[in-house]
Amino acid sequence: MTKLLEWVFGIMIVGAAWALVTFDLLDLRLPEAYRQVAWPMPVYLLVVFGCYSLATVGYRVATFNDCEEASIELQAQIQEAKEDLRRKGLKL
Repeated sequence: MTKLLEWVFGIMIVGAAWALVTFDLLDLRLPEAYRQVAWPMPVYLLVVFGCYSLATVGYRVATFNDCEEASIELQAQIQEAKEDLRRKGLKL
């Protein structure tokens, strides 16, 4: 099962549970307080997902590893390419 299908399946399960509680599809006779909490739940979950995503991106940016060797190697390759282009007549 691909990751997309896992997410779609999970969202479908949560959506079905939300619909059952919100619209009382199984005649569960839940208290009105449950419906009042369940009605805005998708918005709450969206906000929580956004906060989690922002925190994850921030953490990954903060702990990004520097690759000093790769940087030096890339700069050397850039200089080599510039010299090769100069030899071929290109003005930089």
